[in-house]
Amino acid sequence: MRNRVRAILPLLAALLMFACANPALEHLNQGDAYYQQEEWDEAIAEYDKALELDPTIEINSKLANAYANRANVYTKGGYYDKAIADLNKATQLDPAIEVNSALAEAYTNRGASHFRMGSYDLAIADYTTAIELDPEVDANSRLAEVYNTRGSDYCKKENWDLAIADLGKAIQLDRELAMAYNNRGWAYGEKEQWNLAIPDLSEAIELDPKFAMAYNNRGWAYGEKRQWNLAIADLSEAIELDPKFAMAYSNRGWAYNNTLQWRLAIADLGKAIQLDPELSVAYSNRGWAYRRTAQYDLAIADFEKVIELSSDPVWVEIAKSSIAQIEKLREEYIIR
Repeated sequence: MRNRVRAILPLLAALLMFACANPALEHLNQGDAYYQQEEWDEAIAEYDKALELDPTIEINSKLANAYANRANVYTKGGYYDKAIADLNKATQLDPAIEVNSALAEAYTNRGASHFRMGSYDLAIADYTTAIELDPEVDANSRLAEVYNTRGSDYCKKENWDLAIADLGKAIQLDRELAMAYNNRGWAYGEKEQWNLAIPDLSEAIELDPKFAMAYNNRGWAYGEKRQWNLAIADLSEAIELDPKFAMAYSNRGWAYNNTLQWRLAIADLGKAIQLDPELSVAYSNRGWAYRRTAQYDLAIADFEKVIELSSDPVWVEIAKSSIAQIEKLREEYIIR
C-alpha cells in the first residue's frame, strides 16, 4: 500500500507542476473566476488568451456562454450592434447554444432604434430577421408600425403605389391598426379609387370612432363622388371631434360651395384660414365663394393669396385665371 501511495504522489506533483507551468490553464481558470463574478469582458479576454496559447483547449462552450451573457449586457445598454455580434460569435463557437430569443430581442431593439432615426428599410430588415429567429418575439406590431410610417412618408412624397404596398403590409401584420387603413384610404383617394378609399376609411373609423382625420378623409372622398350630404356629415363629425382641425373646416367649406350654401362656406373657410393662415386651398375656395356672391375685391384678395402661398402650379394658374375672369366681368359691367 505504501509503495502505491509513493508511486501516486510523484504523479500528482507532476500534474500540479504541469498546470502551474501551463499558462493556458491559468488563463482558463482566471476566466472561470471572472465568469462566476459576471465580469464578461474580463472572462472573454482570459478565455481568448487561453485559446491563443493552446488552440486545443476545450473552452468553446464556456466562451460561447460568456459572449451570450455579454450580449445581454450590451442589449440592456442599447449597444445592439455589439450584442448581435456577440451572439453570432456565441453560435459560431457553440452551434448548440440557444441564443435565438436573445438574438431576436437584439434585432427587435436595433430595429426600434433604426425606426426612431427614420431608417425604415433597416428597421424592416431587423424586425423581419427577429421574427424569423423567434416567431414569438414581439416584433409584428412594431413591423406594422414601420410599414405604416414608411407608407405615410410615401404619401407625403406622392408615391401612391409604394404607399399602398407598404400600408397593405402594415394591415396584414396588424388588422387593428386604424392609422394604416386611414393612410391607405388617403392614398387610394389620391389615385381617385374612391370605391377602395371609402371602405378603408370606414374601417379606420370603425376601429377608432374618435378618429377625426379618418372622418375628414372620408368626407373628402364622399365629396369627390358628389355625395355632398354624406361629405358634410363626416366633415362635421371631424370638426366636432377636433374643433381646431383647419383642413376639416376647409373641406366642409368646399362642400358648402358645391351645395351653393355660400354664407356657410365663407364662414367655414374663414375659420380654416384663422386656424391655418398658410392653407392656400382655403383661400382658393373662399375666393370662389366671394366671386359667386359678387364680392369681387375680397375674391381677388383671396386668389392673390393663393398665388403667394401655393407651390402647386395648377392652383396658381386657377387663381390667376379667376382674377382675370373677375376683371373681365368688371369691365363688361362698366361698359353696360
